[in-house]
Amino acid sequence: MTVTTAPARTWTDVCPAHLLRVEDGVAVLLPDGRQAALFRTRDHHLYAVDNIDPRTGAAVISRGIVGDRAGEPTVASPMLKNVFSLRTGLGLDDEDTHLTTWPVRQRGTTVQIATEEGTP
Repeated sequence: MTVTTAPARTWTDVCPAHLLRVEDGVAVLLPDGRQAALFRTRDHHLYAVDNIDPRTGAAVISRGIVGDRAGEPTVASPMLKNVFSLRTGLGLDDEDTHLTTWPVRQRGTTVQIATEEGTP
């Protein structure tokens, strides 16, 4: 019998909550060197996805246009306008593209993103 355990999460303080305005993105450098784009939607949910556009390689997703497609919170890349789900990271216009997503939460006056230990 093989027993597997879930990787441990590390929560990192990334932004004072009052600086994260509704539908404006913030670029965040994670401890492992990756970049995340952090968003607060109109319903005040927090989302964190890759900041790197998978089509162009540019670090621009945090400057994308936040919206909604049939109830799904989205961000459109400012480069080629590809639309991604903020919940899942899946490309809604191109199923072959996706963004990594991270758990995000607000603790007191600070927004935090979780990364799994041991992931590059």
